Amino acid sequence: MRFVRWIMLVLILLGLVLSGISVSGQGEGLTIGFSQIGSESAWRTSFTVAVQAEAEARGINLLFSDAQQEQENQIAAIRAWIAQGDVDAIILAPVVTSGWDEVLQEAQDAGIPVVIVDRNVDSDPSLYVTRVSSDFVHEGRLAAAWLVQATSGQCNIVELQGTVGSAAATDRQTGFNEVIALFSGMTIIHSETGNFVRTEGKQVMASILASEDPANICAVWAHNDDMAIGAIEAIKEAGLQPGVDILVVSVDAIPDIFNSLDAGETNATVELSPFMGGPAFDAVVATLNGEELPKWIPVAGKLYTTRAAYDADHQ
Repeated sequence: MRFVRWIMLVLILLGLVLSGISVSGQGEGLTIGFSQIGSESAWRTSFTVAVQAEAEARGINLLFSDAQQEQENQIAAIRAWIAQGDVDAIILAPVVTSGWDEVLQEAQDAGIPVVIVDRNVDSDPSLYVTRVSSDFVHEGRLAAAWLVQATSGQCNIVELQGTVGSAAATDRQTGFNEVIALFSGMTIIHSETGNFVRTEGKQVMASILASEDPANICAVWAHNDDMAIGAIEAIKEAGLQPGVDILVVSVDAIPDIFNSLDAGETNATVELSPFMGGPAFDAVVATLNGEELPKWIPVAGKLYTTRAAYDADHQ
């Protein structure tokens, strides 16, 4: 049984080859509404900038709406676009998974295709064209597999969750837990939400360090890099050495996390690619041309422990 577990671990570490789609047509002249979650993290900001740049390069008129992490704002923006009748399609990065059925049905009734990006929705897939995203479950598996290997399967873990109810938080937690469940020495001793925000990650970690003997904490597993960086600040303020006294693994691969890797204060990050605008716009063009698309278009990411490895993959 132990041999089977380690074989599974090796397979996870190798990663999955994720395939995308390639369609013709740039989308020039289209008007597309883009409802973004907000700017709660450096990765989210990079994602927004990447989508806007892609739209400009293609000659797409992008109507941008910042929801400030409120689902109500997203629903209001979508309804406004529907009422105005001047959008060819809508791209939605949903704050949470539930509560979208009614507004997605309204868009469909108005003949406006919707592409989901980044996080998921639990609505009937017939209500949207496709979803362009990373494999959040796989991200969690990669992070857990690295931590199992780094600690020989013996580790007490602090988990910093993302926004409760979001697909990214739920799925990363699922993937991580699937892997550590195979190893009796891997235990999550604290699990609290930091809402994907750096300051909240620091606050949560500081609170945990005040109530738990730091010597009993082997690692921090953060659902995104910003919370990890916040946790690193708290660890340092507690007089400990992050990356050594307490290991740190997270998701996103933002520039700041590579500074932490260089400083030895972070150990590993799983890339969440911000370049989803291209596949999302391709999906819009394809569906407007009457093409059938898969209900999920995955965007690949890998685990990195050094800046050099990341740079080599992104030359």
